[in-house]
Amino acid sequence: MEFEEAYAAFLSHHIQRRTGERRGRLVHRNFHGEKMFLHKVWWPLKGSLEDIHPEFEILDWRGRSYFADFAWVTPWRFTVLFEIKGFAKHVRDMDRNGFDNETNREVFLQSLGYRLLSFSYDNVANKPEVCLTLLRLFISQFQAPALPSPTMDPREKEIVRLAFRLARDFRPIDVYRHLQINYRTARTLIDRLAAKGWIHPVPRGREERGVLYRLTDGACHFLQ
Repeated sequence: MEFEEAYAAFLSHHIQRRTGERRGRLVHRNFHGEKMFLHKVWWPLKGSLEDIHPEFEILDWRGRSYFADFAWVTPWRFTVLFEIKGFAKHVRDMDRNGFDNETNREVFLQSLGYRLLSFSYDNVANKPEVCLTLLRLFISQFQAPALPSPTMDPREKEIVRLAFRLARDFRPIDVYRHLQINYRTARTLIDRLAAKGWIHPVPRGREERGVLYRLTDGACHFLQ
């Protein structure tokens, strides 16, 4: 299933499950930034929208409704709240009282056991690979990944270093240019790293060409 199809089904599912104001927020609100987060960050990470909930309502310390952009009920018995924050609303146009309430709410949510992760709209729009890398690192602390094989030749080690420095999915041509080797050799080294558990191919849409690779969760843990 492609993202647009999955997103339409995701939104329809949550609209049907809600009533009143909670339903109206999903029907009438402009979800441009939130949809972009799902498309550019969450979908590449999970390949699914099944475990994430939009406009997640919580009563704050004043008894007022607060709606997080998304909530993810994790396998580790806690819920992660995601906020996509635009500079204008959350910085430039915020007064002192609004800023106080924002910080109070963050502490209150943490005290209830939620984990709150905020991403700027600009980063989601222009640097989604950074958001993806940071989110993957956040998740990795709760996993017990199988560590990859430590046996590598110097060129394989350099590919792993390159992948970590790039902080994004990489292509065989990145390896070919960085190591100044021929393309076939670059592919052979990549295949060997994949077999050893250091990297894995990234699923892509039917309309996208080429193959991308990324470090496995085990590799990120091993490198820390």
